Amino acid sequence: MNKYKETFGVDISKDVFDVFGNLTGHNQYKNDESGFVKFLKELPKDSLVVMEATGYYHYRLAQFLYTSKIVVSVVNPLSIKRFIQMKLAKVKTDKSDAKAICDYALINEVPIYNALTNVQSECLQLFRLLDVYLKHRTATKNKIHGEETLGIPSKYVYRSLKRNKKHLDKEVLAIELKLLSLIKQDQQEQLTLLRSVPGIGQKTALFLIVITDGFSKFEHAAQLCSYVGITPTIRESGSSVKGRSRISKVGNRKLRNLLFLCSFNACKHNKACRELYERIVNKGKSKKVALIAVANKLLKQCFAIAKSGRPYDETYVSVLPR
Repeated sequence: MNKYKETFGVDISKDVFDVFGNLTGHNQYKNDESGFVKFLKELPKDSLVVMEATGYYHYRLAQFLYTSKIVVSVVNPLSIKRFIQMKLAKVKTDKSDAKAICDYALINEVPIYNALTNVQSECLQLFRLLDVYLKHRTATKNKIHGEETLGIPSKYVYRSLKRNKKHLDKEVLAIELKLLSLIKQDQQEQLTLLRSVPGIGQKTALFLIVITDGFSKFEHAAQLCSYVGITPTIRESGSSVKGRSRISKVGNRKLRNLLFLCSFNACKHNKACRELYERIVNKGKSKKVALIAVANKLLKQCFAIAKSGRPYDETYVSVLPR
């Protein structure tokens, strides 16, 4: 299946990155510019370098190799994790992880990495910072509530927490406005298309575009649903072990929560979602299960509209796969 002269699996950590080539075996390099240059010099021509998406750590190496005309692939860590579990591997080290990534790439078709534009890169950085601030704001809100339940909160502590929340509110709003301006600059047409879906608000549309690189990361709606983490998982074995179906919850939690909130509005104004919700509830399922199904439906609608380039059409969208 593999058309490259040699395939390299890369496992990246803060200080070093381990490399395993299917012909040359294991090596290790510093996770800095000098290590990147040394690795590049030792790479054979027509090689494929595969690494996991690991937030900040993989990005610099992927961009460096891409600009150096090396074929790079960045794969979902969940795919590698399942591959290792399937092999029943008992040893887990950086070296073994690099070899597992290499083995995975040799028997699976992996996506080819395309470097991010400056706008995409800044949007991702803003999105990550926004996620940090939102977590801090939630923690601050919880702390304020906790202090209030004491009955006699310290005035100094209470005022400090209030100031902190006010500051975080200001920063969150500023980042959201900056994201909006960048998306309008780079993806205005797609933003307009997504906003045409009844139930999808501006914030959710923004996050969808940023997280999916304008939906270019995914070829099928099912892949996107799995990434977000709103696909049902079935728990049953034979006739003796059965459990309730649950969502996977392995994807992006912030986007999953936003879509769940959007599902309430979609049940009122989105015909296909409303029909789906009523059908599930009428079968005796809980309203929460029905709302999760609506969130899944919304995501599929967004994917179809983004890929087709056509705005929401009630008669067209309603016949999309359920």
